Amino acid sequence: MNAGILPGPLQQIPWRVLLPLTLLVCFGSAVLYSAAGGSFQPYAASHLIRYAVFLVMALVISRLPGPLIQLAAYPAYVAVLLLLLAVEAIGAIGGGSQRWLELGPVRLQPSELMKPVIVLALARFYHALPAGLTSTWRALIPPGALVGLPVALVLVQPDLGTALAIAFGGAVVMFLAGLPGRWFAGAGLAGLAIAPIAYFFGLQEYQQRRVTTFLDPESDPLGAGYHITQSKIAIGSGGITGKGFGQGSQSHLDYLPEPHTDFVFATMAEEWGLIGGLLVLLVFGIVLRWGLTVARRAPNRFARLLAGGMTATIFFYVAINLMMVMGLAPVVGIPLPFMSHGGSSMMTNMICIGLLMMVDRWSRRPTRPGLS
Repeated sequence: MNAGILPGPLQQIPWRVLLPLTLLVCFGSAVLYSAAGGSFQPYAASHLIRYAVFLVMALVISRLPGPLIQLAAYPAYVAVLLLLLAVEAIGAIGGGSQRWLELGPVRLQPSELMKPVIVLALARFYHALPAGLTSTWRALIPPGALVGLPVALVLVQPDLGTALAIAFGGAVVMFLAGLPGRWFAGAGLAGLAIAPIAYFFGLQEYQQRRVTTFLDPESDPLGAGYHITQSKIAIGSGGITGKGFGQGSQSHLDYLPEPHTDFVFATMAEEWGLIGGLLVLLVFGIVLRWGLTVARRAPNRFARLLAGGMTATIFFYVAINLMMVMGLAPVVGIPLPFMSHGGSSMMTNMICIGLLMMVDRWSRRPTRPGLS
């Protein structure tokens, strides 16, 4: 946009990513409108309102100074960890899982907050760690504990998808911090060795069914494989141009489970076809490319790790959800950012966007990026 038209603060807003992102949210609202049978209630209207509220929150975050963010990293981690402990003690139960805290009119899922907070805490840790210690136990054991505590608490809820998202964000920050590659290779081999034990003794029965269904969806097409089967039917039936807005039979006739949350992409693909799917992928590509650019241009180690971790968090949401609805990954309850109906998911992803805008602003004012 023309720098002479907008006031100074507005010139610092990355419109090149916020405008496509707003388009994606509006497109998602249209899909939710259709999923509700041609009504703004109960999904589309609240989706737009949440985006507007959390966009303001993201803009506020983008104006925060570096020293404040770094000083708040560990207190924020401790606060969210205490909220996770509170979930175990007094959390609300829904769908067989104990994941939420009822705070008056607000229903909060603390595990969602841990996704950006773990990245923030690890970025603070590695920024303070001398570069010469990145190949010692000091670079692995304390961060491993920071990641392991919330992952364990989330697994108890149980919520495998969120636990994996927290672990993924932490692992990406560790990788970007320069930890030896052999450690990651060893962790991968250890994971492969532990996987059978984890399957038989660590997963709930319904989680085991999700894994076996992923490997052979047709083994139980009316039971555990129903979600994946109906999702693939919806996506395939959309063809190139889709059946038309409001004409999706899988969602409107209640064949497709959760058409407004986890399987919103299948709902969209049935009505908008391959063209709609490519539009969604294009916008996500713009967002992720911008995030990587912000990370590359970051003015210091803390900012670089923070931006890289936030981009990875959004990527995890997108990749796992799309793989899930297309039958390329087990169903783990990961919503599609900015399109699925859900306040916790929108909040988490807008926090990531706000922090990326903050780092982007620091890059433009390199004299005030944060603590050295």
